[in-house]
Amino acid sequence: MIYTDKQFVRWDDIDAFGHVNNAKYLTYIQEARFQWSYFQYAAKNDKPTLVEMVVARNEIDYLVPIYEGGRFFDVNLWVESIGTSSFVLGYEVVGDNGTVHAKFKSVQVAVSMDTKKPRPITDVEREFLNSYLKG
Repeated sequence: MIYTDKQFVRWDDIDAFGHVNNAKYLTYIQEARFQWSYFQYAAKNDKPTLVEMVVARNEIDYLVPIYEGGRFFDVNLWVESIGTSSFVLGYEVVGDNGTVHAKFKSVQVAVSMDTKKPRPITDVEREFLNSYLKG
């Protein structure tokens, strides 16, 4: 399954070159990841499944610049692989005409909030991740 979140391009996301600044894309996927892992559940008074994670790596391919603010773009998110304590997420930022503006991968690591160190993914988290696994 693919999770889709809408992200709004603000006027201050546009840089001196007249397109969305490269760093802003990381904000878009971070916000989508938060909506996916936490807010979609909290908004329904459900217990969030996976929130104790950190980013270990980001990989980005900028494909087609976004030149205008004041619009929403879809951020599609899915799980590419699941390890013992880490998992890989895939993302793409897509315009309303279907143009893929950027593709991403991030490695997320589950952490213990007590020790601040990696921990194994729980069975409940693994079930949640498997529901978004793109095969």
